[in-house]
Amino acid sequence: MGCTVSFRLYEELNDYVPPERRKVTFSVTFKDPVTIRDAICSLGIPAEKVDLVLVNSEPVPFDHIINDGDMISIYPIFESLDISGVTRLRDKPLIRLARGFKNPNPERSEKWQGKGLTNQ
Repeated sequence: MGCTVSFRLYEELNDYVPPERRKVTFSVTFKDPVTIRDAICSLGIPAEKVDLVLVNSEPVPFDHIINDGDMISIYPIFESLDISGVTRLRDKPLIRLARGFKNPNPERSEKWQGKGLTNQ
């Protein structure tokens, strides 16, 4: 019996899927029960690029088995938001695991932290 779930990818993770699946919710049917990790990999997304997965708005680990009707949101590395209290994929968020990480967009990070904003 099949299992149909809905996915929504965020930010650079959209680069791994065809254009018609980018920045929209799309459905996929799996023949057999699969884990979140297997489902993500089946979409062509490397698991090591994923920092947070929500299933029906709840954080889950990679070994979570998906169920028919699940809504799965997949997020990449968070540059400006500390998700250490939320993520269930690994012990620490990817940003803390990245040695020598240089933020590619520090201006955006400052804005998210409420700095550098001007009234225009």
